[in-house]
Amino acid sequence: MQKRYRPNVAAVILASSYPFDCKILIAQRCDLTGIWQFPQGGIDDGETPREALKRELKEEIGTDDIDVLSEYPQWLSYDFPEGVASRKFYDFDGQTQKYFLVRLRPGAKININTKKPEFSEYKFINSREVLNGINHFKKPIYGKVIGYFKEKGFI
Repeated sequence: MQKRYRPNVAAVILASSYPFDCKILIAQRCDLTGIWQFPQGGIDDGETPREALKRELKEEIGTDDIDVLSEYPQWLSYDFPEGVASRKFYDFDGQTQKYFLVRLRPGAKININTKKPEFSEYKFINSREVLNGINHFKKPIYGKVIGYFKEKGFI
């Protein structure tokens, strides 16, 4: 049986001080203590990945006041760990994601206390620390994405 993957976007968000200070936003999930990740979310029917990116950022961090600097060239897929799919996305075995590298514009205001909060906390960390803060099944993908943006000279 072929696996089904939910189309999704994810954002590696650089602080507005970039390129002078290369800090990346990670946020702790409300539903899973100690799990930090990049903002991400599903792509609605008829929506382009960039439209989904802006909508998801507005819904999750309260702003879409960003500049898109780059995007990872391929879609990256992962399977949900046992028990996760049945809890939230029962029709899917995992997600396939399009990653974007974005910079917050000067003056952009982050607000994680949105209508349906997904994060309890957020922080900006050095790019070298990102993988240390991620302790879940997305870590290999995060490594690929951060490595790609480093190789291309963005971070």
